[in-house]
Amino acid sequence: MHQDITGIILSGGKSTRMGQNKSFLKLGNKFIIDIVIDLMKPLFNDVLIITNEPELYSYISLKVYEDIYKEIGPIAGIHSGLSNSYTKKNFIISCDIPLMNSEMIESIIKQSKGYDITVVRADGYVQELCGIYDKSIIPTIENIIKSELSTEVRHEHQGKRKCKVHNLLHSCNSNIIENAKELNGYNTEIFLNMNTPEDFEIIQSVLQIKEQKLL
Repeated sequence: MHQDITGIILSGGKSTRMGQNKSFLKLGNKFIIDIVIDLMKPLFNDVLIITNEPELYSYISLKVYEDIYKEIGPIAGIHSGLSNSYTKKNFIISCDIPLMNSEMIESIIKQSKGYDITVVRADGYVQELCGIYDKSIIPTIENIIKSELSTEVRHEHQGKRKCKVHNLLHSCNSNIIENAKELNGYNTEIFLNMNTPEDFEIIQSVLQIKEQKLL
């Protein structure tokens, strides 16, 4: 168990494309949030949940925090997680990837030394919401948020939120691991992202196939 790394679970709440809170969909007989918690707790001494619907998590015996900057996307969750963490290094994971495993998390941690951010490129995308983030980047995040929101106001596009995590990666000393398939724990489903009901059905099917193979 890592004493010097905090586990931070992003459980955003609003899931426009899914039509409901993704964290409380069930895979098998467990909520997705509980699956992710069960993954993180054996790995990290301290685990936090970041959500803007904290009342839904009252049954969970973990510390729960809201975004400090509201409705600007996952970068706000990263910011709140780092702000409420007591450790320099932090492993951030979104509930969007419920098939993640501990071997992959350990592989990412091993390659994080000397970097502000360490994430993986897999399936053609940088997996921004599964990786190590250093607490020292809080001022950089705040500068990005304030700059982009002020630009948004100047152009009178208040309805558009442009605070993208990839802007943060480009502003920090980031390690994007390119050899995902060579990392311990990698499989073709591990980074399946759950944004729509169709995505959820695919993940359910993958899990059912895995369970059948174990029988």
